[in-house]
Amino acid sequence: MTSSFSNLNLAEPLARAVAEMGYESMTPIQEQAIPVVLQGKDVMGAAQTGTGKTAAFSLPLLQRMMAHENASTSPARHPVRALVLLPTRELADQVAQQVKLYAKYTNLRSAVVFGGMDMKPQTAELKKGVEVLVATPGRLLDHIEAKNAVLNQVEYVVLDEADRMLDIGFLPDLQRILSYLPKKRITLLFSATFSPEIKRLASSYLQDPVTIEVARSNATASTVEQHFYSVGADDKRRALHQILKARGMKQAFVFVNSKLGCARLARSLEREGLKTTALHGDKSQDERLKALEAFKSGEVDLLVCTDVAARGLDIKDVPAVFNFDVPFNAEDYVHRIGRTGRAGASGLAVSFVAPSDTRLVADIEKLIKTKIELEPVEFEEDRPRISEQGRINDGRRMYREAQGSDRPDEPGVRVPTQPRERREMREPRERREYAPRQSNAPRDPFFDQPYESTLSADAQPAWEAAAKSAGPRGISANIKPKKKVAALFKIAVTES
Repeated sequence: MTSSFSNLNLAEPLARAVAEMGYESMTPIQEQAIPVVLQGKDVMGAAQTGTGKTAAFSLPLLQRMMAHENASTSPARHPVRALVLLPTRELADQVAQQVKLYAKYTNLRSAVVFGGMDMKPQTAELKKGVEVLVATPGRLLDHIEAKNAVLNQVEYVVLDEADRMLDIGFLPDLQRILSYLPKKRITLLFSATFSPEIKRLASSYLQDPVTIEVARSNATASTVEQHFYSVGADDKRRALHQILKARGMKQAFVFVNSKLGCARLARSLEREGLKTTALHGDKSQDERLKALEAFKSGEVDLLVCTDVAARGLDIKDVPAVFNFDVPFNAEDYVHRIGRTGRAGASGLAVSFVAPSDTRLVADIEKLIKTKIELEPVEFEEDRPRISEQGRINDGRRMYREAQGSDRPDEPGVRVPTQPRERREMREPRERREYAPRQSNAPRDPFFDQPYESTLSADAQPAWEAAAKSAGPRGISANIKPKKKVAALFKIAVTES
């Protein structure tokens, strides 16, 4: 096997782009996968996140498509030949940028389509013709139904982060998309974790795939230092501040489990003086891309995010990942901490474990096959504690000052020792004198006399007298009698 990109015999435009990007030695997944893809075989590759899977499938596919390269402006001369499917918008955008860099000096065209954006610019780009189409499943189906994307000449299909696509329910969409493709094609499936569902999918859509595993399945990178701290839910923010300060970290991912928790934590950290931005599924695509760009450029220090950022995002030199919430799915832990320690660099992964997270930690321990030890967090006190004797001495000093004496043994001075006496002694004089002052003005004797009614003993209330007033016999006095109205017509009644 080759270990250097210079030994791959890539086409001159591709070799120039690779050299310009500073690629020299291949990673294990690239070293094993690229020669197999160049031979035109299906691949099922398992590798830890951050090991260069994008180049492992992009470069050999571009190399094989160089035979169809042309400078024609006709869309018919640029049909879709390679389709790359990814689960998230951010990952699709990142892969598309990488493909553009690799094909920079060629006439091969590429485009990306994903949801959350207007379809019109994407449609205009597809109408011009593209050889490499990077997409998320939902938006690609929209373009297929609108007749904007024709996939009958696709020769290569890549399913990246396939386990994640199955987790979030993309299997029906995948099956529909694959039904539009020619049966004779090369299929590449890459993921950091392989589940039984992935293996069943591979057996259905891959033909005699070459399985490549460069590391133990579901393993974490050896360059990432992992810590699990036992912290109460109310102390997590305090622990985060303390670790950031102690380690002198400039940037970090902070993962939470819910969109609402993500937004609230980002606002809290922003109020506490940290440059923070949030990334979750309820944000518009434009806001999500701006948040990522601000984090990449160093404008913000902390990227508080949900698992939408756990897969495939390649941001260099991020020193740490914090699991503010332990993930519900143990496999997401592997992907989360894969955001640090990329390309052989060292990194730190810190997880805050609340008492209710015991089962989730046990699932992670079972998945990564490593014993997890919970570590306590010793918080730095903001101010030194004052002993009880110190409080008593303070009370004595304040009492002596109030009495005009600075000696505890002066005759006639009693030092209070009971807590209530010390508390009353410390209160200001104006707060203790709460009783109203007595006035020396004479009182009016009228207000001291008892109440006497002005009615005689036999007098009846007015309402009883009104009730006994004359009225029709047998009818209550409270019911008003009907008024007599003169009849306009008089009907004579005749006896028959």
